[in-house]
Formats: sequence, structure tokens, C-alpha cells
Amino acid sequence: MVKIGQTNTLTVTKLVSFGLYLDGDDLGEILLPKKVAPKDAKPGDALEVFIYLDSEDQFIATTRKPKAQVGEFVSMKCIENTRVGAFLDWGLDKDLLLPHNQQKRPVEVGQYTMVHLYVDEHTDRIAASAKIDRFLDVTPAEYAEKEKVSVVIAGKSDLGYKAIVNNAHWGVIYYDTVFRDLKIGQRMPGYITKVREGGRLDVSIAPTVEKQVDRLGQQILSYLEKQPNRFAPLYDKTDADTIKRVFGVSKGVFKRTIGSLYKQGHITILKDGIELK
Repeated sequence: MVKIGQTNTLTVTKLVSFGLYLDGDDLGEILLPKKVAPKDAKPGDALEVFIYLDSEDQFIATTRKPKAQVGEFVSMKCIENTRVGAFLDWGLDKDLLLPHNQQKRPVEVGQYTMVHLYVDEHTDRIAASAKIDRFLDVTPAEYAEKEKVSVVIAGKSDLGYKAIVNNAHWGVIYYDTVFRDLKIGQRMPGYITKVREGGRLDVSIAPTVEKQVDRLGQQILSYLEKQPNRFAPLYDKTDADTIKRVFGVSKGVFKRTIGSLYKQGHITILKDGIELK
């Protein structure tokens, strides 16, 4: 079955002067316009295409990649406001509608808004909703600690960044675990650190501590090689802000790493710093 608003692999059925037609199964033949069709495509070829409705409400295919597909969350820029709602730039010829009744507050032209893409069950049109809460936490949060997940930054709270996990659940990335600025809409891998009662998730965007220690170990050795006398005034008493500024990690990870380097015989820990052997 062809999925509207998502990438599908469809077979070319025939060529025409204005493009080619694809087998859309229950949707019938779907046009792939000439301007976005591979020049060497022929009947029988399988093509990856995105399916949506054009301005005349006809199903159409494109090889262009939209900024998001149905079921995903993304931050999009408003490019027009009309009586039916705001239109968002999602990278296709036809802009994406954010209806007035799907806005949490009025959206202004030029403003970026976090939205969820869905298919209107009555019209088959793809639309956006800024009321993203209604699409999250509707299934049990069945995750294991240290499980790798996909994360989208959706906002800020008093505790940390609000994160959408695997396009399905709310999570939080605490400020004291983040060592760089994050932008709304930014997508990245993350790790589950705790599943709380009610299914809310604590998330980290840093690798596991073990991986951080391995990576930081190499970074510290390279750093010491470039220092005068291969010495740096950094040790377990150094304040956390300095550690964060120099290496971009927490003091806990730094202390664990220099301890590991010492045991391996790579460094000497002095009263006022560390030295490369």
C-alpha cells in the first residue's frame, strides 16, 4: 500500500512527454513530473519517490526530499499567512498548511514553528499541527537504559531541553549534561538514561561514559603533546567550568579519564596538573 506523505518505492508504468507514470497501487497511476524525474528512467524501473497532493488535489510524486515526512516533528519557517492558516516551507513546490485550529498561538511570517506532520483523514491532504502534545506519549515508553534513540529538540523548560524521542515520546535533556547550545528543531542521536514513572524519559545526547572516556583520553594526550614541557595545569581540583571550556565534558568524565590514563601509564598526576610521560 502506498503511504501518503512518505517515501515509497514505486514502479514506472509508462513514459509521457510531461514525465512518467508510476504504479500507485490502490491510488492508481501517479504522475512523476518531468522536471523531477530521472532522465534515463524506463518502464519497469523502481524509483524512490515522495507522494503528496498537488495544488489541484491530485496525487503526485517527487524525487525531492521534503524537510519532514508524515509522522515526524520538525521546525519550519512560516512564509505566508492566509484566511485558512499559515503556510510553511517544507522544501516542495506546494507549501505545507498549518491550519488556524492547529496553531497554539498565531504564527507570523518568518517565524519558525515546531510542528507534527499528519494526513487529514477526510481530504488526504498533508498538514501540520503545532499542538504536538496530542501526538506524543500515546504508547507505552518501553525503553532500556543506555538505549540509543533519535532525538529532536522541541523547546526549553526550567530543567532542560524538551526532547522528542523516536517521534513518539517526551523526554528531557538536563542543562547540566549539555556542553553546547542546542537549537529548536535540531535532530541528533541520544541515549536513554532513565525511564520515570508515567513514562517520561531522561535523555543524554552525549555518548555513554565509557565512550566519552575513550574519546577524551585521546584528546587529552594530543593536548599534552602540544603544551610546553608536555604539562597542563589541569587535575581533579580544577573547577568544572574550566574543564568544560577546555575539553567540553563534565568534571566527572574528566576525572575518570585522567585516572584511566594514569593507570595505563600514559600520564603522571602532579600536585598542580598532569604531565605526559
